[in-house]
Amino acid sequence: MSEHTPDPARPRPTGPARPRTVLLRGGEVHSPADPFATAMVVEGDRIAWVGEEGAADSFADGVDEVVRLDGALVTPAFTDAHVHTTATGLALTGLDLSGASTLTDALARIRRYAAAREADRILLGHGWDASAWPEGRPPSRAELDAATGGRPLYLTRVDVHSAVVTTALLDLIPGVRELGGFQADAPLTGDAHHAVRQAAYATVTPAQRAEAQTAALARAASLGIGSIHECAGPDISGEDDFTALLALAREGTGPRVVGYWAELIASAKDAQRIRELGALGAAGDLFADGSLGSHTAHLHAPYTDAGHTGAGHLDAEAVAAHVAACTEAGLQAGFHAIGDAALTGVVDGVRAAAERIGLDRIRAARHRVEHAEMLTEQTIAGFADLALTASVQPAFDAAWGGAEGMYAARLGVDRARTLNPYAALLKAGVPLALGSDSPVTPLDPWGTVRAAVFHRTRAHGISARAAFTAHTRGGWRAIGRDDAGVLVPGAPADYAVWRTGELLVQAPDERVERWSTDPRSGTPGLPDLTPGNDLPVCLRTVVGGRTVFGPPNE
Repeated sequence: MSEHTPDPARPRPTGPARPRTVLLRGGEVHSPADPFATAMVVEGDRIAWVGEEGAADSFADGVDEVVRLDGALVTPAFTDAHVHTTATGLALTGLDLSGASTLTDALARIRRYAAAREADRILLGHGWDASAWPEGRPPSRAELDAATGGRPLYLTRVDVHSAVVTTALLDLIPGVRELGGFQADAPLTGDAHHAVRQAAYATVTPAQRAEAQTAALARAASLGIGSIHECAGPDISGEDDFTALLALAREGTGPRVVGYWAELIASAKDAQRIRELGALGAAGDLFADGSLGSHTAHLHAPYTDAGHTGAGHLDAEAVAAHVAACTEAGLQAGFHAIGDAALTGVVDGVRAAAERIGLDRIRAARHRVEHAEMLTEQTIAGFADLALTASVQPAFDAAWGGAEGMYAARLGVDRARTLNPYAALLKAGVPLALGSDSPVTPLDPWGTVRAAVFHRTRAHGISARAAFTAHTRGGWRAIGRDDAGVLVPGAPADYAVWRTGELLVQAPDERVERWSTDPRSGTPGLPDLTPGNDLPVCLRTVVGGRTVFGPPNE
């Protein structure tokens, strides 16, 4: 963009400029309205016109701003359908162990962080993954005590379903050693984990929270993300955190935020409280089980590397009651479910709700399931019958899939190969919405699309076009909006501008071998996402006609 070319290495949110009339020209516009489009007009907060360069001159005199794209690609802004915003911001601004390659490296990082944060009442960190370390174990409590100088530390595993803590933190929480999930010198899970998380996050000041939330939203905007689905709840963040985030998003300086609150409801009064919080639904991380990495996902058969089947938190009856109450109240319901036993319970429960109040009402409500990893033919068919949206995270497979990955270690290679079957979901007609579960995996929309295409189990991979649609329009459809996430006249003006290489059209049912630039396909092209190629770089992100990353509206 010759007139406005920001430095992509320095993401910066901008103030909420007044929406104006803008002509973008001289690039590639990814639009089903015109696969050859090179220009677009935005009026206020809506797309007004999409077409070819030759017709753009007729608009040039009547617009407030002309953005010369210089060959850049314009696409709908991405929607990340599963985010924990404050935790993401704390990882961005605080102790992040996702890059630690060994236990020794992790302990060194903890020591440096503790020395630099002498004023913090409780040290907060995230991202360790012992399954990837040569030592094969998390830090012991004694090692953490030594690394922090005996200070309180709360340090979550990469999946956020378990944590290691120091003795000093445990001493601040009466009775925590008697709670379920406490072990003398092992990661905390269950109620013990919830108790230490609540105590740790209670020390985050409003100023620290605002800093973290602002940092997370700025990072999202710099990556072309125009909307996020915040998955909050009483066991995850807290009401003050949730309402503060929604208030911050309403200022209009960053991505849109759609909020979900993970709490069971049983009455109209419960539903009203969910609405008063500002939530679209009683959904998100409403835990039917835990995670595979922490051995807390609920399985039908025992873990290969542990003599148990994890833990289920909701039976089919509890699921049915919640779904029925949400449907009656006009709210979305949803659940976090990863293990095959947990997913069976969710499908059985939603089906029982449909028998009580009617299948059509259940389908119309667009209830959703987060993660949905260990699906079977039966549960996939249940998702399709009940019109459940699968809110999935392809970066999980990129990080932990394959014959040598964490999934195989936990489940054995044969069971691991069944995980995250995106192709089967699409074939069955199940709606997909893609996300990151940040900070579990980073905000990275093009990397997410690549991971869905180049799945570690080849049969589960989907086309680039299907993955891109699931990460743009799919996120909007998951919240009941069918008019957004696509660049057509009348749609919301949520878009991103990218510096990228040659655009290609992927041949049907092929992921690698057959890429084409043939314009006769009539299909808008996408970047070549083959591993090893550079991913697109975001130059500008616009939400509702307002620039939230890149050069501000003039």
